[in-house]
Amino acid sequence: MLAGIRELASEITARAAEIEAARRIPSDLVDRLRSIGMFRLFVPRSHEGLELTLPEGLEVITALARLDGSLGWTSMVACAGSLFATLARREIYDRIYQNGPDVAVCGSSQPTGTAEPTANGFRVNGRWPFASGCKHADWMGAVCKITKDGQPVTGPHGKPMMRGFLIPADDWEIEDTWHAAGLKGTGSHHIALRDAFVPEANFFDLEDGAACVPGPMYQAFRQLLPLFHGAFSVGAAVGTIDELVALANTGRQQLYAATPMRESETFQFELGRISAGVRAAQAFHKVQAASHWDHALAGTLQDEGLLIDGTQAAVWIATTCVGVADACFALGGSSALYETSPLQRRLRDLHVAAQHAIAQQRQYASVGKLVLQRSADEA
Repeated sequence: MLAGIRELASEITARAAEIEAARRIPSDLVDRLRSIGMFRLFVPRSHEGLELTLPEGLEVITALARLDGSLGWTSMVACAGSLFATLARREIYDRIYQNGPDVAVCGSSQPTGTAEPTANGFRVNGRWPFASGCKHADWMGAVCKITKDGQPVTGPHGKPMMRGFLIPADDWEIEDTWHAAGLKGTGSHHIALRDAFVPEANFFDLEDGAACVPGPMYQAFRQLLPLFHGAFSVGAAVGTIDELVALANTGRQQLYAATPMRESETFQFELGRISAGVRAAQAFHKVQAASHWDHALAGTLQDEGLLIDGTQAAVWIATTCVGVADACFALGGSSALYETSPLQRRLRDLHVAAQHAIAQQRQYASVGKLVLQRSADEA
């Protein structure tokens, strides 16, 4: 996988502007990603997938995010989508992969649709935002509030009952809405269904449902998502430093500066400081991924505390990597202002990624609550 990505590296970086302008990953690049196995990273061997370990798969996501933010993000979503699919009934899962493991699964996790029970299924209505990769997806999923006679149905925990579902991508309407500040090439449009019949077999319990296939990767979908986001953040931040170093190696000397950038002690100081932040983010992510994988192997990953630990890591890593992009952009000087500069693109991509619900700093409140609870338990 990593060798295949290295072979694609120069082409990907050369096509960054094309990716942004198209607001999606070009179809030929999607085909290249399929050919090197991007969509089968976490598909089980029982369905001809690679079934990589968590640390191995995250390393691949990081490598792609280092080359291009939009490519890294859509690849991350594809990996998450293949895990999302394991919550489906086995008959649906087998149908998804009936023609092989290189299937792109995407969708939206926001519960902005409704599903009204009808004979043998549900009548579904809604539009869902942020469906990254929808333009090249084979199957797409979303989350609905279950209703009865138009009123929300209450679940066993006193909250509105939510259910996820998956159907072929051709059954969806894609609304061209992705005009965003960053991650422009992810094609994260709205997807919609209008009074569509979806068979009951295509629905599943997103929070309490069990995977339809065995294996350590498939026992706790929600606990793994923050680490996927962290892999993207780390890769994009390393790529930002790559871009800054490349600029310095051109011999650029900024206006009123006494020396070229690479010979400036101030620049060297700042580069050393920024690099330390990236190394810290890499180390934090690696340690948290190893811990989660140990729990997966032990069969103990399905734990709310581990979800919060992973979220804490994702938030801190995203925040740190945004700081890296800000600092690199500032060091780039006036040349970083132009659309041709990769530094401004990295800045926008990392800021937009940090707005994701998984990585927003408001999630620290849940972490603090857990710290207090653990302290009380130890007393």
